[in-house]
Amino acid sequence: MAYNFWRNAPTKTKRILTIAAFFVLSILVIVAGILTPLSDEDVNVLGRQLDDTGQTIDNLPEMQQVSFIFGNNFMICLVGFVPIIGSPFECYVLYSTGVVISAYSVYKNLQMSPLLLFFLLFLFPFTWLEFLAYSIAMAESFWLAWRIIQRKGKREIRNACILMSICAVMLLVAAIIEAALI
Repeated sequence: MAYNFWRNAPTKTKRILTIAAFFVLSILVIVAGILTPLSDEDVNVLGRQLDDTGQTIDNLPEMQQVSFIFGNNFMICLVGFVPIIGSPFECYVLYSTGVVISAYSVYKNLQMSPLLLFFLLFLFPFTWLEFLAYSIAMAESFWLAWRIIQRKGKREIRNACILMSICAVMLLVAAIIEAALI
């Protein structure tokens, strides 16, 4: 029955469902990173690295902050579009982000669960935009691989370019919002 639904569903619906599935996967992977036990040494090393990066960004003029944040996020997103390796790469980055959130929570002695800290990030629009962009990239990686298998890869490249452009705009808006809140 589910196969018939998938088979009969319009392509646009399939793509939206694929993006939603990768969005859920992204959250699960980052939660796995948050739940990874860390040694005190790991917490201190990651905490200091995050503080150093934060200070570097804080000392930049706002437009350079936007460029730094956008450039970092867009490069990660672009790799996510690569068939076969894009999704595992994105999952690695998201897992690592979860580990850093956990370490930061302990390092700064925030009196809250790292999971709560993570979910509080969704109060900010830039978090939604970034997760959506990464989910789109992973979904398109899947579609590109599938279309290549079907020998329809050339047609899918057009969709990939459109989605890359949409992700670029989303990540630029996210970077502007994030820099404004720093």
